[in-house]
Amino acid sequence: MRQGGPVSESTDARSAHAIDYVQVQESPPFRRLRKDHRSFVFPLAALFLVWYFVYVLLAAFAPAFMAQRVWGDITVGLLFGLGQFVTTFAITMGYVAFANRRLDPQSASIRETLEKSEAGA
Repeated sequence: MRQGGPVSESTDARSAHAIDYVQVQESPPFRRLRKDHRSFVFPLAALFLVWYFVYVLLAAFAPAFMAQRVWGDITVGLLFGLGQFVTTFAITMGYVAFANRRLDPQSASIRETLEKSEAGA
């Protein structure tokens, strides 16, 4: 049983200007957008994971190092742990700046092209 009601004339008219999303995905502008996104996200994700695992491994296998006092009751382990939060915020702010500068203009151009083609222009 079909949900959503019967197919109307307006639905058929809209499908005449339907967007071929597979073609869009294979287009050079979309590939460039995806490449730029991945070139930022994958290296930073890898670096963050390495940084995180170094922290965990040091906590597990070098407790004496992590327990060294730096200043008062502040230890190396505490600084590394707080560094995880700082790194997370820094990566987020860096990604937002990168997206605003490089990704958003590209995606806006792609969206504009799709809206024009959908309107039948």
